[in-house]
Amino acid sequence: MSERGETLAIAKGVSKSFDAGRIRVLDGVSLKVHAGEMIALWGASGSGKSTLLHLLGGLDVPDQGELTVCGLDPRSEAHRLELRRHRIGFVFQLHNLIPDLTVEENLRVPALAIGRTAQATRARIDALVEEVGLGPRLSHRIQDLSGGERQRTAICRALMNEPRLLLADEPTGSLDELTGATVFAWMKRLAEKHGVAVVLATHERRFAEACHRIVRVRDGRLEEIAG
Repeated sequence: MSERGETLAIAKGVSKSFDAGRIRVLDGVSLKVHAGEMIALWGASGSGKSTLLHLLGGLDVPDQGELTVCGLDPRSEAHRLELRRHRIGFVFQLHNLIPDLTVEENLRVPALAIGRTAQATRARIDALVEEVGLGPRLSHRIQDLSGGERQRTAICRALMNEPRLLLADEPTGSLDELTGATVFAWMKRLAEKHGVAVVLATHERRFAEACHRIVRVRDGRLEEIAG
């Protein structure tokens, strides 16, 4: 667990382009992320929200600028592997779970990747599913769950290896209004309870306003605004 308020990610003057530099998606952006807070990256589709999340999570590397996440440099392949296995969790709009596996089996996947013991894995699974109310669904296959249950499973999977930073890319985008609000509430509660930082990419103002900080993403630039 991180110390509350500890700086977990720092981006300074980060830029990212695609198509051999012809499409500039991020233009010299800077951002700090602290433990225990929930930051909204708020903006329209194509504004650069997802690209920034991918850079923070080591799924891509910046063209320019400085980037440090949990004390590591995501431009290093070894550091990216360490980040993804131990320090960062991902939640996507489409849950990316394995549909033919049960909730429990999906939750075991990240634990297997780091060689976690069976006893520790069991204890972690039990604690997470109890916290999000999925205990009765543990033996159900993903394809038999509701949209909200799938996203709660995805949150648990992202937290299995006790990351310090949770990156969520439009996690409520495919859910109805009530279910989306429930999923958002779980993420915010986990951030506050466990000192996990959450960076949430969203186009919905209602979720942005419920975060601790709102960073507007527009035309590849960032602007922190009042909630």
